[in-house]
Formats: sequence, structure tokens, C-alpha cells
Amino acid sequence: MKKVILVVLIIAGAMIVYRMFSNTKSAGKDAKPAPLTIDKNSSAFNQSFENLLNSYYNLKDALIESDTSKANLAASQMSGHSENLALKEIQGDSTGVIKETALTFTGTISGSSKAVVAEKNIESKRKEFEMITEALWNLSRVVKYDGQKIYYMFCPMAFDDKGAYWLSNNVTVRNPYFGKKMLTCGNIADSLDYRNK
Repeated sequence: MKKVILVVLIIAGAMIVYRMFSNTKSAGKDAKPAPLTIDKNSSAFNQSFENLLNSYYNLKDALIESDTSKANLAASQMSGHSENLALKEIQGDSTGVIKETALTFTGTISGSSKAVVAEKNIESKRKEFEMITEALWNLSRVVKYDGQKIYYMFCPMAFDDKGAYWLSNNVTVRNPYFGKKMLTCGNIADSLDYRNK
């Protein structure tokens, strides 16, 4: 599953670079590529994205509690919200590259969410959650989600000291990779807040 997702991401990235290059080349030698910009997001897009985030936070909370039933329910909801994200509402995407890139990330989120449901044990669900986190973090940056502040947390001890990230809507560290065993292991690595930009 991970190899397939990686191949899809590599192909999508290559297509995006190719389209950017071919658009610039066909416009003439002196033409500069159009910047990738995005205006303030519509309320419809933000509501759609908030639904996706809330299902992610529900999944995170279920993993903190080591509750596989709640994790499956949240992951199922997340898959649906990812597939129905209102990408047509993205503003200021004159080249379509932002929407294409966003579509790649929503595909990863949806696929890994379905994999969470299919996995039988909590540790396997947490591994898929790590992939969802990376895709959702990158999606948030690409679309410049401006509905709320998102914190990017890091636990250096997750997955045999490889380390792993998760997203949070507040500064309180509650680790989904260890749950109650090491609930407060982690720190804020970064944050996003496009509300005033």
C-alpha cells in the first residue's frame, strides 16, 4: 500500500513539474511562470476542510485511547470527508496546480483512512495514521487552510525511535502513537495559521 502511494505521489509530482515547465515554454522564452497564489478560502471550502480536520482529530483521540472501534469510525468518516473536500472552492489557483496537488494528498488521506479500517491491531492503525498526518499537513499548506491554527506535533520515540508527527488544534501534547503509556511524550515542531495572511 505504501509503495503504491509513494509511486502515485512521485508520478503526480512529475506531472505537475512537467505541466509547469511546458506552460512556461509554450508561452515564449521571455515569459515568466505564473506564481502559485491562493486568495482567502471560501467559507464552503473552510467548512469542508474543517469536517476533514475534525474527523482527523477524532481518529487521533481514538488512537490516544487505543480504541479500535472509535478509530475505525473516525477513519471511515475521514475517508468520506477527504473524497468530498470542496476543491472546486479553492480561490486564486490560475494554473490548476494547487487543485491537482491537493487531489493527490486527498487521495493519500482517503486510501490510508480506508487502510486504518482494514488493519486489525492498533499499532498498524497508528502506522497508517502517520501517513495520513503527513498528507494532511502538506494539504493544509498547499491550500493555505485559513479556518483555524494547526499545530504540528512530534514524538521522537515513536516507531522504535524513528519519530512521527501528528496534528493538533491546541498546544497540549497528547501522543496518539503511545496513548496512555506515554501520553505527554512530544513537542510542538511547527504550526500553521493562515487566518490573518
